[in-house]
Amino acid sequence: MKWFKYLLVVSVSLFSFLPLSSYAADELLVFESEEQRLRYVDLTFQLRCPKCQNQNVADSNAPISEDIREKTYQLIKEGYSDQEIIDFMIERYTEFVIYKPQMSLVTVWLWVLPGLVLLGGLAALIYLTRSRKQVDEESLTDEERERLNSILKDDA
Repeated sequence: MKWFKYLLVVSVSLFSFLPLSSYAADELLVFESEEQRLRYVDLTFQLRCPKCQNQNVADSNAPISEDIREKTYQLIKEGYSDQEIIDFMIERYTEFVIYKPQMSLVTVWLWVLPGLVLLGGLAALIYLTRSRKQVDEESLTDEERERLNSILKDDA
């Protein structure tokens, strides 16, 4: 029984250090100020991993995300502004790297085109229903009715 207690103490103390090993794998970045660190954290949460499915570079373990984090760190240390860093990443990885696309002609069309298609469909529907009403409203002349009745009587 004494050996069991000894084994229990040894195994608990060994396994209690396992969570600490995961912290050793984290990046250790040194910033000149707290503002730089906060900018880094904010930017890595704003930038999307190009490889992962809708995951930001701060949470991603993909190699490309590590590269983006490292480049973001370098650019912050060199004194680039947040917008300059975002522009650099867009130039390098396209607009997919940001969650909020910038306003451009393409994004305007993406927002406007569905409304235009809906309005066009509505206009076509109104046009077709009005043209049918005009045909329905035109009645037969007396001569056409007599001819139609004679045809129907002949068939009977």
